[in-house]
Amino acid sequence: MAVLKQFFGLEEAGSTVRTEILAGVTTFLTMAYILFVNPSILGAAGMPQGAVFVATCIVAALASLIMGLYANYPIACAPGMGLNAYFAFTVVNGMGVPWQTALGAVFISGCLFLLVSVLGLREAIIRGIPASIRAAITAGIGLFLAIVALKSAGVIVGNPATLVTLGDLHRPAALLAILGFFIIAVLDALRVRGAILIGILLVTLASFVVGGNHFAGLVSMPPSIAPTWFQFDLHAALSSGIVHVVLVFFLVELFDATGTLMGVAKRAGLLVEGKSARLNRALLADSAAIVAGAMLGTSSTTAYIESASGVQAGGRTGLTAVVVALLFIAALFFAPLASVVPAYATAPALLYVACLMLRDLVELPWDDPTEVVPAVLTALVMPFTYSIANGIAFGFISYAVLKLCTGRARQVAWIVWIIAAAFLLRYIYLGAS
Repeated sequence: MAVLKQFFGLEEAGSTVRTEILAGVTTFLTMAYILFVNPSILGAAGMPQGAVFVATCIVAALASLIMGLYANYPIACAPGMGLNAYFAFTVVNGMGVPWQTALGAVFISGCLFLLVSVLGLREAIIRGIPASIRAAITAGIGLFLAIVALKSAGVIVGNPATLVTLGDLHRPAALLAILGFFIIAVLDALRVRGAILIGILLVTLASFVVGGNHFAGLVSMPPSIAPTWFQFDLHAALSSGIVHVVLVFFLVELFDATGTLMGVAKRAGLLVEGKSARLNRALLADSAAIVAGAMLGTSSTTAYIESASGVQAGGRTGLTAVVVALLFIAALFFAPLASVVPAYATAPALLYVACLMLRDLVELPWDDPTEVVPAVLTALVMPFTYSIANGIAFGFISYAVLKLCTGRARQVAWIVWIIAAAFLLRYIYLGAS
């Protein structure tokens, strides 16, 4: 105990070993849904779900361990929601890119992310991109997740006349998904810890009764990670003309991870003026996690906003993140449980996360069309074109055009012009591919 107190500076942080352990358990329970959701989403891209489950556990444990031991931050990491959906449904299924090549794009974006973190450019880039676009990207990813979730649940289906329409709500899958959504929403409103995980597990249990699901066991040795281990195709990613895919991964990683780190650190009282060493280490830790995730076989890893639940429970040091890491390692032996979770059990979790992501729209300056119009286009184009990349592209291009045509070009940072030009050239020479 004395070693832990000294290493993590518990007394200086006003915390105890018991408090940090409880905070770690709390954080793990609120984010453990990723163990079921990530294999389900990446499995839709043709990736082996067993190997993805193992990769998810290992990279979450590794990234959280680095965050705890190196940065001494009570922030856990895991494969990010939204980016896994973009990886599977847009890049692999939508564009026809092999998942190995998509992992190569994640690896490249991670290297770029690590580079800008090491060089100290990360904060400068964040400052240069409009706050309205940042908020719209988060909200747009939420809308994208929503349409993915509703489709997985069978609540919406394709229709040649209207593009989409209401599905058959008498089907067990749709009914269980709707039930799961309200369970999650009610439990979270009542401040029940692990509400999303509880909702997923309850729908999965119900699927054995009315959904025709079959039990495959609870505990076993972890599946082999060999099918995804170092399977990323770097050469194909560099030569297949998917620069815009790398750019989208990079931008979303930049906004999501940095925003989460700053937000949770601020809530924990860790952003002290003149003492940025721990924050800089945290930025490096989450950058390195993306590279590690691509090597193991999963989409981009990021800091998790659910870490705020552990901070709320008293977590103030890296010991909280270390506890989360140990619990993810223990979860390796529950692979059979993850394999029986149907898509309609994880769909309610996706839909609820989507609802929460839309709250960023309140930050928009609604009296300024040059800010609001690009932001709204960003959010709307993502679900309507089934592509996060298209949403970001429309947002940046329209922002640059509106500012230029209204005589406010000086308000636009250099990074916006570069990104807008890159996306515009992509459409000119590559079309919508």
